[in-house]
Amino acid sequence: MGDPRLQVERLDAHHGAGQVLHGLSLEVAAGECLAVLGRNGMGKTTLVRTVMGLHPATAGTVAVDGTDVTGWTPQRRHAGGMELVAQGHRVFRSLTVAENLAVVAGLDLGRRDRMLERFPILSERLHQRADSLSGGQQKMLMVARALVTDARVVLLDEPSEGLDPTRVGRVASAVTDLVAGGAAVLLVEQRLGFALDVADRVAVIERGSVTEVLDAATARDDPALLRRELGLA
Repeated sequence: MGDPRLQVERLDAHHGAGQVLHGLSLEVAAGECLAVLGRNGMGKTTLVRTVMGLHPATAGTVAVDGTDVTGWTPQRRHAGGMELVAQGHRVFRSLTVAENLAVVAGLDLGRRDRMLERFPILSERLHQRADSLSGGQQKMLMVARALVTDARVVLLDEPSEGLDPTRVGRVASAVTDLVAGGAAVLLVEQRLGFALDVADRVAVIERGSVTEVLDAATARDDPALLRRELGLA
């Protein structure tokens, strides 16, 4: 792995009086996808929200290309090259598909159209309001918005949620494109097959800490090992 583009060191986070992240550390290089896997309630969503600045860190640091961004607002992190595809369907509901994409891509129609080749269903609905799309289509729009940015760090929280297998495959291709373009991708995902298809490495999270980091190839070759690490076997 090259020098880390995203570096999280000894990160703590709380919900009220309860601590969720416990000294969590991880690194993601440019042109790499790190999948964070774990059972429900282990702190995965809190991790990506804290890295993006949407949830306060109570200790530790987040750095991008060596710059400490821990004290930055989410807006400043976004302007500095970080993008979050959050869990759920968080689009600009009153805007059309084209307007949602223009918010992040500006008037770069070439970049937008290259992305739409990946998600043709959105191309057919460019002038529909986002709130008229199905849940799966809204999820694709969220991923598409991340794809048309020049983000250096992309955080994906359950991007395959609610999608049928064909559309999961399109999202997987989009993640591959992000990595090929040099982004550092931090992926939180429940579908093991999808995660292992796109990840270079896998981090297992247990009670708010990373307990193991594996090469994705090792995890693919020995699924029983990964299931044991996840407490599923």
